[in-house]
Amino acid sequence: MATVSTNNAAAAAQGSSAASKQTLLGSYDLFLTLLTTQIKNQDPLEPLDASQYTQQLVQYSSVEQAIKSNQHLESLLTMMQAGQASSYVNYLGAQVTASGASTVLAGGEASWKANVSEAATGLVEIRNSAGAKVYEGKVDFSRGNNTFVWDGKTSTGVNLPDGAYTASFQLTNAAGNKVTPTTQISGKVDRVDLSSGTPYLEIGGVSIPVSSVTSVSKAS
Repeated sequence: MATVSTNNAAAAAQGSSAASKQTLLGSYDLFLTLLTTQIKNQDPLEPLDASQYTQQLVQYSSVEQAIKSNQHLESLLTMMQAGQASSYVNYLGAQVTASGASTVLAGGEASWKANVSEAATGLVEIRNSAGAKVYEGKVDFSRGNNTFVWDGKTSTGVNLPDGAYTASFQLTNAAGNKVTPTTQISGKVDRVDLSSGTPYLEIGGVSIPVSSVTSVSKAS
């Protein structure tokens, strides 16, 4: 089932602003009470400097205006977050390709796209979600885009359960120099997670940041 998870950061910020406002109002009332008491009890022959009262009133007014400005900014932020959340919903059910080394094994197949700057050979290691190595095999990549497909079996031929798996490649070119591939994964988005403040898309339990998405298409 496709889902969207959101956070309550904006609500927390609004609560903080409201608390600050209440604190300010309480302090302001106390200040006025003290000010009135001082005026009533001042020495008529040596009155207190009125400019100091004015300065303090101006300072309180400035703080109050700053809190109001923050409240307006928080409202704008809430609207922007709502708009962004709506746009991320469009990812649900879509087929995406993103930078990353983790993908999903489903129906006995998992695949990774690897781009290399030159032809290279070497080994691929696949680990499960617990970090345990479950497969190791040889790979031979040509220059450019390549696709590595894994049948979901361990190195000894045991079928593994569906889930998230991570691949890492140790490659060298013809001269024996290390070649580092750029890996990508593909899959259908079944969940959008906004709870951390950074939007993540989930593909079969694998979380990828929206910023790593390189292409989006309609799921077939």
